[in-house]
Amino acid sequence: MNNKEFINAISQHESLSARDTQMLVNHLVAELTAQFENGGQLTVQNFGVFEVKKKLERVVTNPSSGQRMLVPPKLVLGFKASPTLKSRMQKGGEV
Repeated sequence: MNNKEFINAISQHESLSARDTQMLVNHLVAELTAQFENGGQLTVQNFGVFEVKKKLERVVTNPSSGQRMLVPPKLVLGFKASPTLKSRMQKGGEV
């Protein structure tokens, strides 16, 4: 599903105009971005938890040249599905 299909699905489900839905989604994404930039997390009931995790620096080896390089630490966004979502996915989306 791409962004346009997502906006159309939400606007039809909630009886909103596509423009209003697009603005709503843009505000949601902006708020999520701000939350994650501050190192926060987002818990969505019956869906899962999004959180920012810090990956430590590490040494990697280039397989073709054998050269070793140091990869600096970085922040990554992680997701852990809730048990409810996991069980629904294992059952093929059925409740």
